[in-house]
Amino acid sequence: MQIKQKIESDYQQALKNKDALRVSTLRMLKSAIHNREIEKAHQALSDPEILKIIAKQLAQRKDSIEQFKKGKREDLAAKESQELEILKAYLPEQLKPEEITAAIKSIIAQLPEEEQADIGKVMRAAMPELSGKADGALVSRIVSELLNLKKDKK
Repeated sequence: MQIKQKIESDYQQALKNKDALRVSTLRMLKSAIHNREIEKAHQALSDPEILKIIAKQLAQRKDSIEQFKKGKREDLAAKESQELEILKAYLPEQLKPEEITAAIKSIIAQLPEEEQADIGKVMRAAMPELSGKADGALVSRIVSELLNLKKDKK
């Protein structure tokens, strides 16, 4: 089953179950997907494109949680946390940090030598492979650490 179909199916089920939080979360996600389809002249989105939208929604929730906690609004932070968990269900299983590190080392080894020390070029090569499977911030941190280690050895 494609991700979009699963979201629609889960949305219908949440409506039947009167699960207000799940309904509102999935409605926002469906809206984001629909808006992206409109931007692409009503072309259907592929699963990887939908995963990018979900990842963006997750990042927004994480940012909101952080802001609500700073503002001492634990009630709103809790709601955002629940929405975050609902959205995580649509992502593929996340890679462990050591798996991400191994994948990035492999990607760096495949790049031309002049690009191997460029964080931007390594990230551009890594993200298509790791998108949806790993948090972008974690990938960025690991790439930075690996490239700094490489610089220290020189």
